[in-house]
Amino acid sequence: MVQFKVLYEDNHIIVVEKPVNIPSQGDKTGDIDLLTMVKEYLKEKYQKPGNVYVGLIHRLDRPVGGVMVFAKTSKAAARLSEQVREKQFQKIYLVICNGKMETNKGELQDYLWKNEQKNTSKVVKKETKNSKLAILEYEVLKYEPEINLSVLKILLHTGRHHQIRVQLSSRNHSIYGDQKYGGRGHGKQIALWAYQLVLQHPITKEWMIFSSIPEKIGSWKILEDIKL
Repeated sequence: MVQFKVLYEDNHIIVVEKPVNIPSQGDKTGDIDLLTMVKEYLKEKYQKPGNVYVGLIHRLDRPVGGVMVFAKTSKAAARLSEQVREKQFQKIYLVICNGKMETNKGELQDYLWKNEQKNTSKVVKKETKNSKLAILEYEVLKYEPEINLSVLKILLHTGRHHQIRVQLSSRNHSIYGDQKYGGRGHGKQIALWAYQLVLQHPITKEWMIFSSIPEKIGSWKILEDIKL
């Protein structure tokens, strides 16, 4: 079975690093998923008979790796889910994208519409039926002119379907290795990583920050001289 790294665990939550190309939860492919892996890990670690409760709080796209938190009790799950709804739960990503951004810091706002049949999203006009507002903030950490690629740190304000991928590609800054919305790096691993989670512990109320940095190989070698 694929291994995953445990970043933090107590009686209420478990924070792990999701491996790339593993679904967050079971899907129609039937491939092993992270939710099942976490359940199996806890079952084995604590020698628990029967089903183990693990609450899914948020998801990452299958090709994306990085920090995820799961709840170990229904009370913790309810409180963390409320933080997500109230936008207190912060998700910060690292991205390698095409080209040079117009400004070193900025905010992107768009209305996105999801095509359920194709499992894609696109930027549309505000009045489009079933469109949803998508907002993110970005900061440029590095621009490499020789290869015309930028490293961005992105704070999500909304959690729309494929949001970062769609918002960047609509401005000709597609993510390197993005097979659905990109042009460059075809066949490579997508350079999108869930770098940091900021949340309030569901029981102690303490604010906690969990971070994970991708291994500096392949596309991510570009991080070598960046202080995170």
